[in-house]
Amino acid sequence: MCGIVGVIGGKPAAPIILEALKRLEYRGYDSAGVATLSHGDIVRRRAEGKLFNLEKALDSHPLDGTIGIGHTRWATHGAPTERNAHPHATERVAIVHNGIIENFRDLRERLTAGGAVFQTETDSEVVAHLVTHYLDKGLAPRQAAAAALKELEGAFALGIIFKDEDDLLIGARRGSPLAVGYGVHAMYLGSDAFALAPMTNRVSFLEEGDWVEITREGAVFHNADDDIVERPIRITDVSTALVDKGNHRHFMAKEIFEQPEVIGHTLANYVNPVDETLRLPKLPIDLATVPHITIIACGTASYAGLVAKYWFERFARISVEVDIASEFRYREAALPAGGLAIFISQSGETADTLAALRYCKAHGQTILSIVNVAESSIARDSDVIMRTHAGPEIGVASTKAFTCQLVALAALAIGTGLARGTIDAADEPRLVRTLLETPRHVAEMLSRDSEIHALAGEIAKVRDVLYLGRGHFFPIALEGALKLKEISYIHAEGYAAGELKHGPIALVDENVPVIVIAPVDALYEKTISNMQEVIARGGKVVLISDREGLDRAGDQVWAKIEMPKVDPLIAPIIAAIPVQLLAYHAAVAKGTDVDQPRNLAKSVTVE
Repeated sequence: MCGIVGVIGGKPAAPIILEALKRLEYRGYDSAGVATLSHGDIVRRRAEGKLFNLEKALDSHPLDGTIGIGHTRWATHGAPTERNAHPHATERVAIVHNGIIENFRDLRERLTAGGAVFQTETDSEVVAHLVTHYLDKGLAPRQAAAAALKELEGAFALGIIFKDEDDLLIGARRGSPLAVGYGVHAMYLGSDAFALAPMTNRVSFLEEGDWVEITREGAVFHNADDDIVERPIRITDVSTALVDKGNHRHFMAKEIFEQPEVIGHTLANYVNPVDETLRLPKLPIDLATVPHITIIACGTASYAGLVAKYWFERFARISVEVDIASEFRYREAALPAGGLAIFISQSGETADTLAALRYCKAHGQTILSIVNVAESSIARDSDVIMRTHAGPEIGVASTKAFTCQLVALAALAIGTGLARGTIDAADEPRLVRTLLETPRHVAEMLSRDSEIHALAGEIAKVRDVLYLGRGHFFPIALEGALKLKEISYIHAEGYAAGELKHGPIALVDENVPVIVIAPVDALYEKTISNMQEVIARGGKVVLISDREGLDRAGDQVWAKIEMPKVDPLIAPIIAAIPVQLLAYHAAVAKGTDVDQPRNLAKSVTVE
């Protein structure tokens, strides 16, 4: 989770930016930098590694100027070197960027043909050159930034300053959070209110698609259509907190809306967007000859494993067994020699999962763990780890950790298929591009929050809910039911849609909503047939599908939630978003303790 800071005021900006960046260290980073305007010119200091390296650079070569931007970078496109560190700049523009610019190759080729000279391997640099392109065409800085934003595809947050413009700082948000802080004859920009806490407790948050003009005396917000809009100023109290709730009522909501950002950072570790290839960690085992994969986890993480089972079997044509850790550890499982055991845990401290890991290790399995905490017990006991870069997850009900687990597992499944020759190498770029589209589609799904909010008010009134899905949407049905149970205390069950007639249909009546997850795919018609069985018995169906699927389902559906049309590879990741939002808003409507639901703990460290 890269960190962005911007300052415009009457005091030297660089020291203020550096202190704010230190408050963003918890987000993780591998390089950092600052840019200011000195007598109208853009000047920069950047450094690889931790902030003390940047601090040394600033001590030896100070920056003056009262306007500037700073950045802590987690490498996505390009190695974590000083050259690739932010801010990126031309003679006329400097930018800091968090996220992924999906169409950077096309833009880079066009801009290079027009004479632009790129200095880095990053996708971010294209933003500086694109804004410069519009400045060179005669547009004023505000208009140049607005024009450039319309050409960018992906999920991102941006901070932009301009040569000879010492009273203008531009911020923009699409998918990644960004806040504006209000001082006295000074203004601030930051990835979250925590970074700005020492300077101000008066903060406004950019909404999805917003961009903002910041001067020393205030801020003018624009929506995605460039219309001027109002964004309320809130008083925050985050001076002693590690993280704050931002523009959200609960940590869970904040974490749901962070998913475009953290999915992008997780993906960045396992794909190379420049040459569109995978870059998986080296395993002490040959994926081409692994005879069997065992996936073990608890709760939500086990549902990530169930989705991965479909991916491994489809892409790699390898037998996969998924088990919950608390059962696996006691059944004395027979494990094939040379097998791969994958363990999934947000905390890396889950007691049952750790015990199962040690059993597999004692029986000759290679251990790969997917964890969010690199220093955890599970990580230390593994042969190799694939870290999810979800950042701190405060809400007990897992959201962003789950989707980050899914994208890591998707990359691993594709890599296994390539190693085994079950995926043609020519398909690798297409699959990598599909994975890189995930943050944008998640952001698109999140834009439907208000519609889901309204529906959740009705769901909150019932006692029982059924979730149905087929194929890799069956685990999402399980996850949707679990989320609703965890935080709203409504009884909910997830089923494979084909099992409806084998028992659950007895529960169907007008008082039991049935949530059906069915984007158009090879199993769509079968799932819709199951849905019609529910409708025929008076059941109220909530259909989660893409536009084509919603249209083909007819008018008898009680409620509809539209998903973007996406490649089947990433469809279960996108489908996780509406079930999270539905559970969250139902819980809020019921007045439960969303972040700390009764009887539950974030990390289960005892059996």
